[in-house]
Amino acid sequence: MPSPILTAITQRRSIREFTDQPVAAATLREIVQAGVWAPSGLNNQPWRFVIVTEAAIRSRLSEQTHYGHIVLAAPALIAVYLDRKTMYDELKDAQSAGACIQNMLLAAEGLGLGAVWLGQILKNKENVSRILGLNGDLELMAIIAIGHPSRRDQQSHRKPLAEFIVKEL
Repeated sequence: MPSPILTAITQRRSIREFTDQPVAAATLREIVQAGVWAPSGLNNQPWRFVIVTEAAIRSRLSEQTHYGHIVLAAPALIAVYLDRKTMYDELKDAQSAGACIQNMLLAAEGLGLGAVWLGQILKNKENVSRILGLNGDLELMAIIAIGHPSRRDQQSHRKPLAEFIVKEL
């Protein structure tokens, strides 16, 4: 029997088209909880989140990225931040944020939702934080767009494993 985790990893796709169906607040909190369980150096858990479902806020955020159409289409967004006050190593904490985001993407997949990691919006992270009413202690790492997928036929492929393994000792 295949592992549900390995199945979720290989079946997850970046979903950019959503239905109008809202995502329940409890489901969004479950996704955030999955992110909280990511590893972090010294277990400092430096991540912080803003859950956005209000259409007016999503509209304002959509103006901060070339991918605004995705932000507008998603019924929910989760902004992932690092709290500078709890950080102890910039690189390690950024890596922890990546693990947190991946956990959240896998949780969305496991819950039958679609999600995509939006990074281009980081070019306007100060504006995003202003829109969300946040102070300078928090640094935006990504926004995750989440919703019920309008389709599930996205394809992907990976190069052969041998192209990635440099050496086996």
